[in-house]
Amino acid sequence: MAPALNHPSGVTFVDDHSHPHVNLDASVYYAGGEVHSRSRTYSQSQTHGYNPRKTPAFQNDWHKRARRLSHDEKSVAGPPRRFLIDVEETIRVVLEQEDTDGDFQISVTDAGPKMMALGTATSNGFKSFDIRGTYMLSNLLQELALARDHNRKRIVLDEARLTENPVDRLSRMIKHSFWHSLTRRIDGDGLEIITADPKNRTGRVNPRIYVPHGEPAMADYYRRVAKEKPHMNLDVQVLPPKPDDPHFVKSLNSKPGLLALAMNEVDDGAGGKTLKGIPFIVPGARFNELYNWDSYFIALGLLVDGQISMAKGMVDHFIFEIKHYGKILNGSRSYYLCRTQPPFLTDMALQIYNQLDRSDVDANRAWLKRAIQAAIKEYHTIWVAGPRIDPKTGLSRYRPDGLGIPPETEATHFTHILEPYAAKHGLSVLEFSEKYNDGILKEPELDEYFLHDRAVRESGHDTTYRFEKRCANLGTIDLQCLLYKYEVDIGTAIREVFDDELDLEEDFDLAPFPPSVKSYADPYRERSKSRKQNSEEWFERADYRRDMIDRFLWNENKGLYFDYDTVAEKQILYESVTAFWALWAGCASEDQCWKLVSRSLKKFEVLGGLVSGTEESRGKISLDRPNRQWDYPYAWPPHQIMTWVGLERYGYLEEAQRLAYRFLYMMTTAFVDFNGVVPEKFDAVKLSHLVDAEYGNQGIDFKMVPREGFGWMNSAYQVGLSFMTTHMRRAVAACTSPEVFFGANASGVTVESTLHTNNLPSSDPLAYAMENLDLGFPPVQYDIHG
Repeated sequence: MAPALNHPSGVTFVDDHSHPHVNLDASVYYAGGEVHSRSRTYSQSQTHGYNPRKTPAFQNDWHKRARRLSHDEKSVAGPPRRFLIDVEETIRVVLEQEDTDGDFQISVTDAGPKMMALGTATSNGFKSFDIRGTYMLSNLLQELALARDHNRKRIVLDEARLTENPVDRLSRMIKHSFWHSLTRRIDGDGLEIITADPKNRTGRVNPRIYVPHGEPAMADYYRRVAKEKPHMNLDVQVLPPKPDDPHFVKSLNSKPGLLALAMNEVDDGAGGKTLKGIPFIVPGARFNELYNWDSYFIALGLLVDGQISMAKGMVDHFIFEIKHYGKILNGSRSYYLCRTQPPFLTDMALQIYNQLDRSDVDANRAWLKRAIQAAIKEYHTIWVAGPRIDPKTGLSRYRPDGLGIPPETEATHFTHILEPYAAKHGLSVLEFSEKYNDGILKEPELDEYFLHDRAVRESGHDTTYRFEKRCANLGTIDLQCLLYKYEVDIGTAIREVFDDELDLEEDFDLAPFPPSVKSYADPYRERSKSRKQNSEEWFERADYRRDMIDRFLWNENKGLYFDYDTVAEKQILYESVTAFWALWAGCASEDQCWKLVSRSLKKFEVLGGLVSGTEESRGKISLDRPNRQWDYPYAWPPHQIMTWVGLERYGYLEEAQRLAYRFLYMMTTAFVDFNGVVPEKFDAVKLSHLVDAEYGNQGIDFKMVPREGFGWMNSAYQVGLSFMTTHMRRAVAACTSPEVFFGANASGVTVESTLHTNNLPSSDPLAYAMENLDLGFPPVQYDIHG
């Protein structure tokens, strides 16, 4: 008689181990304990870990398999297939066999066999089944890394997690994992994560935090943190009342630090009160602080995913920044104190307000009032005030204050610009830079160059030939559209939410209206002095700006908006996709919209969506004139989202859906083929995230499993899915090329004609990605599992 089975206490068995849904988040899926079989050979099969019955075959022998025995090539009736896996050993085998380029990722460019046998759970690992292709193997590597994160040594893995619909998988990872990984908080608990700054060129690694003037409780809090955590060597500094004085900001270049953000007062657990940082989302990769326009697009994704409180907290930080730093900062670091970015606060606040819990209407109105008042202050003191306003045209410009060389760039970024000036003075570039920054050497032409360079960075479009050596002089179409939206939003909020009257509680100068040389010289009109705001004035401002946009920026002959050079007094005929922001803002007429869609959209539409500008406008690229990342052929999430929303607003839903499909197709194929990558930007012509631009790409440097994606690219996916029909979503999940899915475009143009006029390549998109790698591999026929 066989002896009784004696298993360790508390063991979970394979046949008792199941999940109500196999595609749960990893924190739930891997939350259980180790899983074992009821086999009588328990000690031999489980004690010493995973011991494959057959050594994995490599390279030319990968196809050799036993013809019968215990290899499960076909699915059998019964429950879904699951695998019994030793985590560490399988990671080792997968990487050794499949990761041929040694980057800890399994992608289409790896030369491994793309096939591996895994032991089935119901057979206690004695029977095996082949998993095949890049997608399944990269998912396996990701799942093993996640299991390791949860301290799992042995797991039962559902095959469905390896074959999961890629659209569902990416959207799930964004919602349940990426946003969490990108969350930061500036307080005693969060400082150690966020203070490290890869853009810091001083070599100093000890953290420093700058606290605004007028927040003594916050300063005391951080001093207490520094005392309680001496290992941090935290340096706490209080800023002067006017922290954005250019000379003061330049003095901080040698001692950069993080800027304090909004905090809430909470219970300390001991009967007292303490401060706690309001959480926010960072863009990711090297951008580990709160950014201005990134945050708007991130908020759109958060709202889709139901994270209203997180989005609301980011608006609270912007209100805090306007109050204490004078503007919504480019980023929350000391070297950004003079510089803002494209303004989106009003739309961001209104979208969040519309989704707030209706149970406390008064609190919601009070919150929106704070946001609108902050936007009014920013509008008057930043966007329609000197130096950004051009009083002659009434157009606003990206024109920040600042002195010297921008300190957040790589040390060699400006070497080619500085070398001639250094040679002129007989100095090294480093010596010249120090003397120039200290004001010892005067170079007016270099001052002009850095004025425009700072303006490019403030525009968010750093860098592009569109703005080369002229950005500070341009009334750009994108900025005018954003400010038109500010004016309409503020007027609408005052009329609809605040009974057509809003008292300004903070004292600041109100800019003259309409802006002109005369109005700047004369006392303000009586109405502009009033602290009581009404909707009529704001709608008048919007009408005035729309007239100026039509007068200076609209080009009837070309059917497109262009930037206006306020110094040269002419349009700059660089074709930029930001022209379509006029649709998002609602400042284009129906006729202008029709001309934009029928005559100009095709100039920017390529296989992967919308490029930033046209190839013709960019000009020829050479060793002396390299690619710029905000030019053709690169595609960025802000341009896609703004155009989708604008087209839908004017009734061009089919065009919006087609463009969303193109971009999400590009994102999904990259996700499938490159181990789950979600990058900062794409080459939309070659459908590649392996871009050849001055800053490379962000969000692609990870080991085994993507942790964060990239902020606004995450949002583009979630927002883009909201434009998709069920049929389109399924087609994207199957990686069906837009060429195949659409066949002919909306106007009935044939595929061949579209390829010619729209710069759409007719070959397999993966072949273009492989070509871009320049590894000499032959084109590979695309397959979701291979």
